[in-house]
Amino acid sequence: MANNKSIGTRIKRYREERGMSATELATAAKISKSYLSELEHPKEGTKQPSASKLYAIAKALGVAMSDLLGKPIITAPRKKPPASLQKFVERHPEVPQGDIEMLSQIQFRGESPRSIERWEFIYQAIRNSKAMDG
Repeated sequence: MANNKSIGTRIKRYREERGMSATELATAAKISKSYLSELEHPKEGTKQPSASKLYAIAKALGVAMSDLLGKPIITAPRKKPPASLQKFVERHPEVPQGDIEMLSQIQFRGESPRSIERWEFIYQAIRNSKAMDG
């Protein structure tokens, strides 16, 4: 498993990218704020988070566990994303792998978006709609 410092750095980076406070993430992941702080700022001897805690944090951040671990999780091969989505990802390398996989499933009337601009619009609409969940 990745070391605690890099996991903590990734958690903090994704949390900040999403504009979440530590309290908001801790609440969403059902962990204590002090535990989240320990993960984001590990000291010598800090235990690695359990898979269930890491999953809860990843889910609350909207990323895959592999994003937090910094390693791809080997799964069955997936079909290649549309060329327009690949170009969108090249333009936006900060988009988490979990989001890319979600986007690759989007089709309207049997077709995937064909332009980078449409992918940008869809991705921003999805991200902005999170506020509607309350």
